Amino acid sequence: MNVTLNTQLFKKQMDNIVDYSFGFLDGIDDGKTIFFNNLAKGTIEALKLYIDAMARSNPQSLHHVYEWYKVGRMDGRLFDVNYTVSKLGIIIESNFRQSKSVQNGSKEPFYNKAKIMENRTPVVIRPKGDNPLVFDDNGVTVYTKKTIVNQFPGGRDVEGQYEKTFNDFMMRYFTQSFLTSTGLYEYLSNPEIYKKNIKSGSKGGRSVGKSTGFKWIVNAKVEVE
Repeated sequence: MNVTLNTQLFKKQMDNIVDYSFGFLDGIDDGKTIFFNNLAKGTIEALKLYIDAMARSNPQSLHHVYEWYKVGRMDGRLFDVNYTVSKLGIIIESNFRQSKSVQNGSKEPFYNKAKIMENRTPVVIRPKGDNPLVFDDNGVTVYTKKTIVNQFPGGRDVEGQYEKTFNDFMMRYFTQSFLTSTGLYEYLSNPEIYKKNIKSGSKGGRSVGKSTGFKWIVNAKVEVE
């Protein structure tokens, strides 16, 4: 008895599967920038909501990065978070907005409110002309013509708290909760579409793999509730 095996067909299929795998990686590489953009947008939205929540639960530490009387509210934020993306990764940066609201008892906004309080920059207040300064001190109205230096604008609890909250999110919450809660970690750990299309890949090779990899990475969802 003689049996002849069609090894040429088998070899072609195996070569195509190998090419399909390399093509899948090429497709991922082509779609990385789109994926990074989606990831950055979702991360920034989650970060802002995280800071809002921390501010509402601990207003004495984070009130300075919001307009007066709007602590923890989206429409009161005095911070912006921006990102830049390349194929190498994501850079996330934050800066402060200028305050436009006026505190009760004042006549104009606190210039550089968030930045000054975050950095604990001393504030020097001088009377204008012969008019005395008038302010409240623990419920007592004080009148004085002396220059006042406030060493703790915003209170003793605000210095560096925005930066700390920002870093807590990126270094702890992002890796421990965000990637899991959005479903992104599970999605990236289990590329179902690769296995689903491997039969087509055994026929179409690299081109099928490339389109499959691209589709998989750009469809990675970053949903923030």
